[in-house]
Amino acid sequence: MRLGIHTGYWSAGPPEGVQDAVLAADRLGVDSVWTAEAYGSDAFTPLAWWGSRTSRVRLGTAVAQISARTPTATAMAALTLDHLSGGRFVLGLGVSGPQVVEGWYGQPYARPLARTREYVEVVRQVLAREAPVTSPGPHYPLPLPDGEGTGLGKALRSTVHPLRADLPIHLAAEGPRNIALAAEIADGWLPLFYSPRMDGTFRDLLADGFARRSPERSPETAFKVSATVPVVVDEHVERAADRVRPFLALYVGGMGAKGANFHRDALDRLGYADACDEVQAHYLAGRKDLAAAAVPTAMVEDVALVGPADKIARDLEAWRSTAVTTILVQGDATAVRTLAALLPVADATASA
Repeated sequence: MRLGIHTGYWSAGPPEGVQDAVLAADRLGVDSVWTAEAYGSDAFTPLAWWGSRTSRVRLGTAVAQISARTPTATAMAALTLDHLSGGRFVLGLGVSGPQVVEGWYGQPYARPLARTREYVEVVRQVLAREAPVTSPGPHYPLPLPDGEGTGLGKALRSTVHPLRADLPIHLAAEGPRNIALAAEIADGWLPLFYSPRMDGTFRDLLADGFARRSPERSPETAFKVSATVPVVVDEHVERAADRVRPFLALYVGGMGAKGANFHRDALDRLGYADACDEVQAHYLAGRKDLAAAAVPTAMVEDVALVGPADKIARDLEAWRSTAVTTILVQGDATAVRTLAALLPVADATASA
């Protein structure tokens, strides 16, 4: 199991101290640094900016939203960053949710699994550069069919030769079918709410996808699971949990519409449906403090590492036997140092 850092979303502006953290990660031999996007900052630009002063750490998007860009535009950004970083880029993709997709990007959300499959296929065509890129659609037809444009569209091949035709593609997924899809078509899975006690279920879902995996894809043994894990080091467990509760309350109550919140669904499957009902009700009524207070400590400890360093070391043991290959720490410098003392660091140029 390796160690990575998830820088999270920007709030009102660039987060302080992240560049220093990225440089420290590079010096320490931390495996990877990941960025996110929602409807503010994008995921690619910070990696280029912060990563330009590094030489070892891998640079990943967790995640780039597929509705934000056409698949060919995403492939262009990926191959560009891979060249500039010397082969250290990892493309993490996710569908987001209907509120963002339809409200921010003005794109239809329907059939997310089919759209993801088609999107990844187009990106892989660009990276393979074996022929001009074509796609029958229906979501991303290339060239644009006659009658939908000027009729002058032409199938094109990237002018730039990708540094790696097999640049790794990871998928963010929370629902059972999405997790299986990641195992079928991608090189890795980016879970947000991974709980060690659900490991057997997650392994079964991955196995379903591996059973349908194309022989041309990298072997099952090379598949990576990079889980984002909030980490708070504090002598008082409840005080540490208090720093994670607003994060969980946001995802349960504010990162999706009522009845269409895939983050909440993931926590429901952990057995917290009743607690999530209360959290969501408070959040949607604007009572964010009460929403956070309603997050049970048990829920926090299921998906995060919180408390004194020795407790975190003990709790980490449950993670070591899971399918997770990299823990992406979401936390401060103390959290990173604590995990760095417990997990091996490795050459960041190792296989993605």
